[in-house]
Amino acid sequence: MLNSKTRWILTETDEHKIAELANELKVPSLVAKLLINRDLDDVEEARNFLFDSGDSFHDPFLFEDMKKATERIHKAIENGERILVYGDYDADGVSSTSVMMTVLRDLGAMVEFYIPNRFNEGYGPNEGAFRWAKDEEFSLIITVDTGISAVNEAKLAKDLGMDLIITDHHEPGPELPETYALLHPKVGEVAYPFGELAGVGVAFKLAHALYGELPTHLLDLAAIGTIADLVPLRGENRLLAKRGLAGLRASNRLGIKALCKIANAKQHEITEETVGFMIAPRINAVGRLGDADPAVDLMLTEDEEEAKALAEEIDGLNKERQAIVAQMTEEAVEMVERDFPLKDNHVLIIGKEGWNPGVVGIVASRLVDKFYRPTIVLSYDSEKGTAKGSARSIVGFDLFKNLSTCRDILPHFGGHPMAAGMTLQLDDVAQLRSRLNELAGTELTPEDFIPVTQLDAPVTMDEISVESIEKLQLLAPFGMKNPKPKWIMDDVSIEHYKKIGSAQNHLKLVLEDKGVQLDGVGFGLGELADHMTPFSNASVIGELSINEWNNRKKPQVFLHDVKIDHWQLFDVRGIKQVHKWNALIPEENKKMVCFHPSTLDKLNLPKDEIILLEESATLDGLSTEKASLVLLDLPNSKPLLEELLKKGRPHRIYAHFFQEEDHFFSTMPTRDHFKWYYGFLTKRGSFDVNKHGDDLAKYKGWSKETIDFMSQVFFDLKFVTIDNGFISLNPAKTKKDLSESRTYQKKQQQYELENELLYSSYQELKTWFNERIEESVTIEEEVEAWT
Repeated sequence: MLNSKTRWILTETDEHKIAELANELKVPSLVAKLLINRDLDDVEEARNFLFDSGDSFHDPFLFEDMKKATERIHKAIENGERILVYGDYDADGVSSTSVMMTVLRDLGAMVEFYIPNRFNEGYGPNEGAFRWAKDEEFSLIITVDTGISAVNEAKLAKDLGMDLIITDHHEPGPELPETYALLHPKVGEVAYPFGELAGVGVAFKLAHALYGELPTHLLDLAAIGTIADLVPLRGENRLLAKRGLAGLRASNRLGIKALCKIANAKQHEITEETVGFMIAPRINAVGRLGDADPAVDLMLTEDEEEAKALAEEIDGLNKERQAIVAQMTEEAVEMVERDFPLKDNHVLIIGKEGWNPGVVGIVASRLVDKFYRPTIVLSYDSEKGTAKGSARSIVGFDLFKNLSTCRDILPHFGGHPMAAGMTLQLDDVAQLRSRLNELAGTELTPEDFIPVTQLDAPVTMDEISVESIEKLQLLAPFGMKNPKPKWIMDDVSIEHYKKIGSAQNHLKLVLEDKGVQLDGVGFGLGELADHMTPFSNASVIGELSINEWNNRKKPQVFLHDVKIDHWQLFDVRGIKQVHKWNALIPEENKKMVCFHPSTLDKLNLPKDEIILLEESATLDGLSTEKASLVLLDLPNSKPLLEELLKKGRPHRIYAHFFQEEDHFFSTMPTRDHFKWYYGFLTKRGSFDVNKHGDDLAKYKGWSKETIDFMSQVFFDLKFVTIDNGFISLNPAKTKKDLSESRTYQKKQQQYELENELLYSSYQELKTWFNERIEESVTIEEEVEAWT
């Protein structure tokens, strides 16, 4: 048995619908499965999704306040008023700011941008910034990707005589800010048709309305914020991401070119993964460690040297950010393990003085990955008496909803069901921990704390080909609500497996089913090789991809997890470093058994961890059900081992079978051997084995042990007497078969046992155990049926 690391949740599929949709759209069944699982089972809707045949952007004036917003902005431009674009310091905020700056500059506006410093000002609009804006004679402020919670700041702007237009997408609170215009896809008497836009999506819609036509030259920026902010890639977000990625690949924006070069990314091959793992983290790093202004400057610059310098600065900040995250994560893990045991904490809330508040969200994500608990990581400021941090959640625990019940101690708070940011008083941290743990205790079950892997559909080997995998890209770009597909292959044979990589921490294997083979690679899964056995059938989950080498393309699977549902035999016969393989055995329900007391001393293992089963031992109370059963040595006879196997169905058997003496490779005398030796004794009448046994053995080409063994058999049968090694024939003739000798019986049994267990092939040994385990299971089932 090999348990999966996560709970596998498989989406149900209708095979008839799959076949029907595949036929209508002329796509492989793999594509049809994904479309249905993404609720795209209508033929025309699915065709539009795949081929953009009917999709178009909504009219931006469907935002309730769009007309008011554009009229006020055009008026400000005509009157030469100073306009301030107020943004946020993450990738969505940077791209939103860049979009708005571009359109306003194109329209001739007197415009500047302002992004608050994460450390000095915190998230969102603040009084100090607004008063500065008034002093600088700005009469119109346009927020992007922020502002929906700025109730007090909106009142201040009004009192100061500045008009405020808020564009945002974050969850609105119970009270909305009083503004000149509010553009939010979920706010209004009639909400905008698509409510899941990122901040840059809302900014893009305002740009669309201001230009009077779709600003295709801004799609590259829109793609960055949309993908980076992890909004659902459906509807308009899919259009922004898909068309924006095409825009990024062809972009002449100097900042994009410089950023791709410094990140070693090929611009013409940019995908959503390039944005998510290379471009966005570098943009985010700027605002995490200081002012985000350089990131906006990079997106807007028209100077090649400036673009290069800014890209290098940003890349350096990203490397610094990575080092800080690594150190903080190490400290945070130690803190959780020392002070907040998982059994007592449904929600993890930890903090420390001096932790960088710009990366607490990343550290929170790392802790969720490791401990799978909703997590809040805080940076403490003892001088101000505040704690500032970020939260990340797990499936089943709505952060925004639960944190909303704590608004009385969260003066600054906002976010989504799975992520949030906040500032609170240091004195209130313990109360927040207590309240959230109480809420989680009522909402979450023990099963909720087992990580979940959502699977799209089962796939068979014959469905997998280079062509079918290439067709999966019709569903790209992948992201929220359209995740990169994860497949399950059930009951496939593991033909070959090994650890790879310089640290041997990756897994490579070959899967086979009905004559079709598929290569698999599992990054970071090298340890699984220690828990696999030859000829195992397994279920595997992962992502399908194409491996291209020397201009040849082959399908492969990037493994995420492996599960083996049947019992496994681990053949550790002859491996002398017992402590090495013993350390790999799961400790849960581990049963180490030996049949000879001498084995305990020879193997130097802790005696209190080993079950000693001598021939006379009773097996009462011993259960091997679901155990990892370790057989350290061989019993003297099969019945004891067979009885042990009837004490429950083990998940694993580790066969070591240590013994000092090899009976199988010592000579098992034939009847001719015995006949000759008896004739020899008859002629001599007597023989001193101690004195002349070696000479006789050498003469016959036998071993001395063979001479001693035959002598003892004759003694058992009363053919001879033995006195201190001196053998004499018994004058009384008796007729007995060799098999009547206990010594002969014991030798024969040991010989057969070694032949079957110690010197058999792996497959022969597996069959031997299988027969006895299956027999035990059959007997148990029959007993259950009759009781």
